[in-house]
Amino acid sequence: MVKKNKKITCAILIIGNEILSGRTKDQNVSFLASWLNSNLGIKVSEVRIVPDNEKEIIKSTQTLSKKFTYVLTTGGIGPTHDDITAKSISKAFNKKYTFNIEALNILKKYYGNEFNDPRKKMAKMPTGSKLIYNPSSAAPGFIIKNVICLPGVPLILKSMIHNLKKYLKPGAKIFSTSINCQTVESKIARDLDLLQKKFKKFVEIGSYPFFRQGKIGVSIVVRSIKKRNLQSCHKNIIKVIKDKKIKIVRSS
Repeated sequence: MVKKNKKITCAILIIGNEILSGRTKDQNVSFLASWLNSNLGIKVSEVRIVPDNEKEIIKSTQTLSKKFTYVLTTGGIGPTHDDITAKSISKAFNKKYTFNIEALNILKKYYGNEFNDPRKKMAKMPTGSKLIYNPSSAAPGFIIKNVICLPGVPLILKSMIHNLKKYLKPGAKIFSTSINCQTVESKIARDLDLLQKKFKKFVEIGSYPFFRQGKIGVSIVVRSIKKRNLQSCHKNIIKVIKDKKIKIVRSS
């Protein structure tokens, strides 16, 4: 049985000019954060977006890989001139940027007679990389040290995610509850602050305003790796809400 580490953290590094220009809307962060949290107990602690610029990719990769347990990158591993993620990460770790024979064979089999030089580029990565297999379009992602490189296309990334799990050490399961109530944040802000200080070592409290069907409300989300502390904090919040005669829309 794998012993779970309670402090497994992750950063997501989004690479691509198209994200920064606003032309393409990122869909990967919410999916990856939810998958890592709910399936593996890995907390996403930072998200960073950088352009298709070698120096920026190298700098961010080196910084984040030292700070977090894992770094997941998305984008920049395709066949075009601006797909420079693999080459940049090779330089970040002083690894040779060369063809991975297994990746080359996978792509050659997939493309057959249409396996041209741009497509061959997708088989180049840092020496020593392990492949993350791609059931959608064949071109694999890869992992080198604690950096995991995935494609930017959401549907392809999602299809590869089950092949990524074996490389990740799970953390402690993160439990959560939510309370939706009809109020404004300012009315409960002080009380939530006091409760956060009370449970600061064990619980994380988040407050998120919403506007639905013409009604203003607040969603209070409580997270913890300790179920007993989570339940205790949840009861305290419910008491505060009832004492203030605030209507609870939903609690789970």
